[in-house]
Amino acid sequence: MQTKKQGAGARRTAIALAAVASLILLSGCEEGHGKQQTAPATVPEVATVVVKPHQIELTTELPGRTAAHLVSEIRPQVNGIIQKRLFQEGSDVKSGDLLYQIDPAPFQVAHDSAKAALAKAQANLPSLRARAERYRELLGDKAVSRQDYDDVVAAVQQAAAEIEYCKTQVEAARINLGYTRVTAPISGRIGRSGVTGGAMVTAYQPAPLATIQQLDPIYVDVAQSSSELLRLRRNLEAGRLSTDGQNGKKVRILMEDGTPYPLEGILQFREVTVDPVTGSFTLRIEVPNPSHLLLPGMFLRAVVQEGIADQAILVPQQGVSRNPKGDSIVLVVDDGGTVQQRMLTLNRAIGDDWLVASGLSAGEQVIVEGMQNVRPGTTVRAVPRDGAKAGAGSPNAGEASSPRPHKTGAPASNSDSPSR
Repeated sequence: MQTKKQGAGARRTAIALAAVASLILLSGCEEGHGKQQTAPATVPEVATVVVKPHQIELTTELPGRTAAHLVSEIRPQVNGIIQKRLFQEGSDVKSGDLLYQIDPAPFQVAHDSAKAALAKAQANLPSLRARAERYRELLGDKAVSRQDYDDVVAAVQQAAAEIEYCKTQVEAARINLGYTRVTAPISGRIGRSGVTGGAMVTAYQPAPLATIQQLDPIYVDVAQSSSELLRLRRNLEAGRLSTDGQNGKKVRILMEDGTPYPLEGILQFREVTVDPVTGSFTLRIEVPNPSHLLLPGMFLRAVVQEGIADQAILVPQQGVSRNPKGDSIVLVVDDGGTVQQRMLTLNRAIGDDWLVASGLSAGEQVIVEGMQNVRPGTTVRAVPRDGAKAGAGSPNAGEASSPRPHKTGAPASNSDSPSR
């Protein structure tokens, strides 16, 4: 009986302690809730960069392939048998080097025969001239007829003409004899030989004996769309771009793996005809190639200068977003600390920035961090972003005395610019 009384007392003590703890917790929650309700609202903080214009060099990266500066296909100019080949395949040859020797025996015989015929014709001429002189004297005494005198004069003229003909035959035989020595017409690197010793060749045959290509310098032919040319001309006429007379024709070359080629090329000319199938035209660039690193047919990319933009506006890509319609937009902070929305027309990507065609002006503060916490019309506290990019408004962005080189791709319109 006493045990039951002790158990009931313990339960009453536990219930009382639990009630006291509940009251303490309830009062603490109410106090905390009251403090939360009375705390003042905080102003969102965003990181911004100040847009500043500066001078940049705009370039276009165009794909292309290399082509030899000079190409010569070696073909025989007489019929005959190849006696020997006198060069090593894949080696460098100089203009005038002997490449093939065609059997000269029949051409030597023809040359000697032509010389003998010339000597025979020259031997007949003095006697005919002497006869014509005697006939002229006898004609005055009427010892010979006028017809006989005319015949001997004609014979003299015929003999002189025959001598001239024989001279041409000797020269033709000499030329053909020289053609048995097939020499290099240009200096360059020669490829594989199409024939070996003992092969029969014919004059001006379709298949070349070998091909020589001059590799230093070498050409790089790239294609550019005609629409890009029109856009560039409009920008130049409108004054948005200016030409660089000193460096405007210099072209940087990128290898197929993306590594830069150590030497710059020079833009030679733009083709005058547009390909109706592709809508593009060819630009030819001459590139020094002293080490023969570039070979004909290689795929390369050429960085061609479009012009100099003196008042370029760049905005960090992380500050540009899109609305549901796909338009490019940024959020800016006005002088009153209020968030405003700007619609942008983008030109192209330059590094981590967008080149802005319209929609922003110099001096505006573009929000680059904290955009997800604010909306247009919200009052915010703008703080400069640490390490702001020079292109997007660092203090030294507009102080450069020379153009900043940028590797840029094809221009992007507002409707097809990628968003961040």
